[in-house]
Amino acid sequence: MDLDGLYLAHVHDLAARYAAVLERTGWDAVAIHSGSPVKRSAFDDQFWPLRPVPHWQHWVPLAEPDDLLVIRPSRRPTLVRSMTPSFWEEPPPAETDAFEEAFDVVRLHDPARAGELVGPGRVAFIGEDRIRAGGWGFASHTIAPSPLVQGLDALRVTKTPYEVACIAEANRRARAGHVALRDAFAAGDSPELDLHLLYLRATAQDDCETPYKNIVALGRHAATLHHVAYGKTAAARPAESLLVDAGATCRGYAADITRTWVKGDGATASAFAALVASLDGLQQHLSGRARPPLDYERLHDDAHPLVAAALRDAGLLRGSLEEAVEKGVTRAFFPHGLGHSLGLQTHDVGCALRAPRRENAFLRNTTPIAPGQVFTIEPGIYFIDALLDPLRQGQNAHLVDWAAVDALAPLGGARIEDDLAITGEGARNLTREQLPVGGGRV
Repeated sequence: MDLDGLYLAHVHDLAARYAAVLERTGWDAVAIHSGSPVKRSAFDDQFWPLRPVPHWQHWVPLAEPDDLLVIRPSRRPTLVRSMTPSFWEEPPPAETDAFEEAFDVVRLHDPARAGELVGPGRVAFIGEDRIRAGGWGFASHTIAPSPLVQGLDALRVTKTPYEVACIAEANRRARAGHVALRDAFAAGDSPELDLHLLYLRATAQDDCETPYKNIVALGRHAATLHHVAYGKTAAARPAESLLVDAGATCRGYAADITRTWVKGDGATASAFAALVASLDGLQQHLSGRARPPLDYERLHDDAHPLVAAALRDAGLLRGSLEEAVEKGVTRAFFPHGLGHSLGLQTHDVGCALRAPRRENAFLRNTTPIAPGQVFTIEPGIYFIDALLDPLRQGQNAHLVDWAAVDALAPLGGARIEDDLAITGEGARNLTREQLPVGGGRV
C-alpha cells in the first residue's frame, strides 16, 4: 500500500482510538489547532516558520497556521482551513492532499469564524495559543485538560504502519546528507558551517524543516552533546573526527541519526577509530536485544558494562568492568540516556510516563518495549572536561588511564544512533536499511 493509502487507514484507526479516550475522559469532542506563528523576539515583528502542534500533525500532514480540526466520535472529522490571504508569507505546500478525502473540509477567509463550526457539548481545545482558543469561545478549563492530553499522548507510543513508513522515508531522506558529509570530510577540511549547509542541500530541506538543529561537530566540539555553534572557518590543524547528528522529516515525522567518522593515519586517529568500531558493535548488540517485553531502562543499564568493555579495549580503563560501572566511571564517559521515543517530535511523548531511577536521570524512555514503538538506540563515549575533571580529582581516579584520555580528548567523542521500529518478533532498523555503516574511518 502506498503512503496515501496507509494515511487513510491511519486516520480511520486514529478516529477509533480518539473516541475511546474522549469517552474515558468525559468529552464529547476535541478541536485541535494547527498553531499560530511565534515571534522571533518580542521587540520586532518577525516570526519563526510554523511548527505545527504535534496532535494536529498526528491527523493532518499540513503546516498552515490557524487551521482547526474538530473530532467528534461517530462523525466524519471536520477540517477548517483558514484561507486568509497574506502578501507577506505563504505556507509551504503540503506533501499530499490525501486529507481532502479523509475529512469534511471547510475553507474560511476569516479564521475568527472557525469557532462557529465546533458544535455543541463538552468540547476540549488542544493547542498552544490560548488567546486564539478564547476568541473561538473556549473557556480556560477546556483548553488542554491534562487527563485528555495525557490520554492522547499515550496514543503516540504505538505507531501505525503509516507512521512507521513516514519515519522510514525520513531516514531515506537523511541518508543523502550523512553520505555527503562523510565524503566531504574525507575529501578535505571544510568548516562546520559549510558541512551544515551541505547537509541541507543534500537532503533538500531548509533549516526550519529539519526535526532539530543539525549537530555538526569537528574534533573537540564533539564533546558538546548538542553542538550547534558551528565553526565558520577551517581550523589551523585539520580535525581527525567528525560527529554528525542530523535527521530529516516526512509529513511531520522525524528521523534522528548520528554517525561518527575518523580520518588520519597516526596513532591517535587509529586508537579513536578502534573506539568508534567498538561503539558501533555495542550499539548493534543493544539494537538486536531491543525486543518485547524487555524494559527499556534495563537495556540502558546493560549498555554500561558494554561501554566499560569498550573503554578497557581502548586502553582508557584500569580495573574491572564491574568496578567501572559501580563507581560511576562509565557515566562520566557516557552521561546521557540510551535513547528516546521518536515520531512527530524528536523526543516524542508517551514513553517516559514513569521517572527513571535517579542514576539514570537523563533517560527519556522508561516503558517496556512493545510492538509499534519507534525509538532510538544511541550510546556514546565522550571526553567532556566538566564530567571527567571531578573523576580525575576524586577517589576513583586510579580507575582511568589519564594519559590515554588526554591523547584522545582532541577528537571530542563518538556517538552512533539508529532508529528502530519494534515488531512482534524484534526490531526493524530503519536507519541501517539506508545507511548500513555506523561510522569509522573514511
